[in-house]
Amino acid sequence: MDLEFLRSMDVQILVGVGVAVLAILVAAAYLFSSRKPKGCLDPENFREFKLVKRQQLSHNVAKFTFELPTPTSVLGLPIGQHISCRGKDSQGEEVIKPYTPTTLDSDVGHFELVIKMYPQGRMSHHFRELHVGDYLAVKGPKGRFRYQPGQVRAFGMIAGGSGITPMFQVARAILENPKDMTNVHLIYANVTYEDILLKEELDSLVAKYPGRFKVYYVLNQPPEVWNGGVGFVSKEMIQTHCPAPVPDIKILRCGPPPMNKAMAGHLDALGYSPEMQFQF
Repeated sequence: MDLEFLRSMDVQILVGVGVAVLAILVAAAYLFSSRKPKGCLDPENFREFKLVKRQQLSHNVAKFTFELPTPTSVLGLPIGQHISCRGKDSQGEEVIKPYTPTTLDSDVGHFELVIKMYPQGRMSHHFRELHVGDYLAVKGPKGRFRYQPGQVRAFGMIAGGSGITPMFQVARAILENPKDMTNVHLIYANVTYEDILLKEELDSLVAKYPGRFKVYYVLNQPPEVWNGGVGFVSKEMIQTHCPAPVPDIKILRCGPPPMNKAMAGHLDALGYSPEMQFQF
């Protein structure tokens, strides 16, 4: 009887140990799978990334795709923040300028920059001369913007020209997160139709998330057939296409300095408090 009792005890102990080991293995696997991969950026030192694809989008706009160290690597850039890129101007002088990738950390193994290259732009020269196989020196993350899903009910966005890139990044991150129900209303201003950056991607988001993402395009020199806004972004456009000034919304703006100044004036006049506004 005692022998049978000891045997049953041995079996119970073995089963208990097995269950405990299994529980530890399951917990370890969960922690490993849920742990965010370490980003490739260094806030203090420039790191170099290889250009693997260059796609010309218009006469002065190109999409640059840079390779990360491994196919599963992530850049590690928080939503709404940017990177500093280092290059040389036409005189061989060093120049550093901030840019916002259009990719997120869900886009593993690479990151993309959509760059508008201006004739006299110092960093524009560097990107014009950049070819597949060349390396770009990058440092980051940089920026004051901090975002947590659901921190506001809705975002209004006012962008001009290449100021669309941080807006696109934030909008994508919100809309592609199934737990984030924030609505996004974008006013995007340019000179001509050809100047509109990421139009195909923006229209795709509108189609994919109807009711949650709205875009109102404004052109200073519109084509003959045009159903968007005309001229400069006005107070009336903001009233119509952005959420009203209440505590649970925020208006983001990013564009050329004169536009940012004008938009700040419009927003102040319409009753948007400083806490409701953020400028990239």
